[in-house]
Amino acid sequence: MSKFRVLLIYPNLQMVNLLPSNVSILSACLREADIDVKLFDTTFYRTAEKSVDDVRVEHMQLRPFDLKEKGIVYKATDVFEDFRRLIDEYKPNLIGVTATDDTFDFGIELVSSVRHKDIFTIVGGVYPTFSPEEAIANENVDSICIGEGENALVELCLKLQANEDVSDVKNLWVKVNGKIYKNGTRELVDINSIPYEDFGIFEQKRFFRPMQGKIYRMIPVSIDRGCPFGCTFCAAPSQMSLYVDAGHGVYFRLKNVSRVLDELKYQISEYKADYIYFNSETFFARKEQELKLFATEYAEKIRLPFWCQTRIETISERRIKLLEDMNCDRISIGLEHGNEEFRKKILKKSFTNKHVIDAFKILEKSRIPVTVNNIVGFPDETRALAFDTIRLNRMIKADSFNAYFFTPYRGTPLRQYCIDKGYLKPNAKTDSLMRQSILNMPQFKPDEIKGIVRTFPLYVRMTESCFDKIKVAEQLNEEGDKMLVELREIYFREYFK
Repeated sequence: MSKFRVLLIYPNLQMVNLLPSNVSILSACLREADIDVKLFDTTFYRTAEKSVDDVRVEHMQLRPFDLKEKGIVYKATDVFEDFRRLIDEYKPNLIGVTATDDTFDFGIELVSSVRHKDIFTIVGGVYPTFSPEEAIANENVDSICIGEGENALVELCLKLQANEDVSDVKNLWVKVNGKIYKNGTRELVDINSIPYEDFGIFEQKRFFRPMQGKIYRMIPVSIDRGCPFGCTFCAAPSQMSLYVDAGHGVYFRLKNVSRVLDELKYQISEYKADYIYFNSETFFARKEQELKLFATEYAEKIRLPFWCQTRIETISERRIKLLEDMNCDRISIGLEHGNEEFRKKILKKSFTNKHVIDAFKILEKSRIPVTVNNIVGFPDETRALAFDTIRLNRMIKADSFNAYFFTPYRGTPLRQYCIDKGYLKPNAKTDSLMRQSILNMPQFKPDEIKGIVRTFPLYVRMTESCFDKIKVAEQLNEEGDKMLVELREIYFREYFK
């Protein structure tokens, strides 16, 4: 019997060149079950006028870089023609699409172009998990996965291969003869026993990623799954509820230190990485003794430069010293908003501004560059509240200051809040968090939000005597664009040395 063939589709935003763990884990699980896998990855196709990183450079969040140094350019061929050609050559038995809010439509467009071939199609990811009715209603979709997909996808493939009934696979909703079977969730995956991510399904150029002007051969390494915190602009609280309500326990899980170290050694050797991105919402979400053990082992046996993320509440001198000893190259911290009352009430983040200032005093003593992440355009926000965020950022020192548009992704508590307040239609499609605000708020219009996002680092770092010029640069017209270019040149020269 010939192997069952699966074609995974990764409908990525163009040139977002960070390897995804989700597709890589699915590929590894399928291959472990002796199922053949190929990938169609859209990263290097031009599907928009500008890439997310192009916009981030324009907004002074990133230092300029050139992927052409590594031979990375846009593909000259058509994405749909290439996809149809691969379908004809590979002849998959199943198509699997991983989808977020802002990539679902693109993935479905690809599938639609070959729908006449009647290939079983399943969609997984955040979008179908939190919008299952919308996802399963699409005529191009035969099944959706709600929650974790490793075991569910393997079971589905093996049953299809054996020509068995697939209507009862847990975690899946499945269409069979015009009826939709909605199955419950299965037990949580043991993240310490699943195979290592299979990055080999990606072409070699996908390993290169810019990091503040330099380009590294980078791999992500997952050290946990989920997040223990309940920020309302994130889907983590809904993920928690999905499994707790089903009686399966807490979604947030940590990998064992020994497992992470073994995985690191294997992946670095296999893929010749020179930089690590620790795929974790909160790097310090471990007990102190475990964290110290991991830091010591990493410093002695790995020591590659790495990038990680954590939260204000987790910063201490002792922990930052551990990062230094490990050879941490950069740390990102989510500040999000500068008004304490607003941050606590709307975002459910309870740290104070004093906590922020004290944490950054510790970070200022360190040699590790820090990136601060902020969000503009939250529901109920005003221009005055946005400037509270600017003022707090002006009180701390960091290497780079990011401002993203608030994006009401499905599964986030704030999406429903926006709908209830009339800021968002229930079926509204989200855009990339670097494109625009999609909220309709009378007190804070999308163009005003866009103006602040694109000038945010200028307001944070330049003197108040420049504020009149910066306000001109907020304007989305020829005069504003001209001023923005002028101020950006100064910013790159003075602050991005």
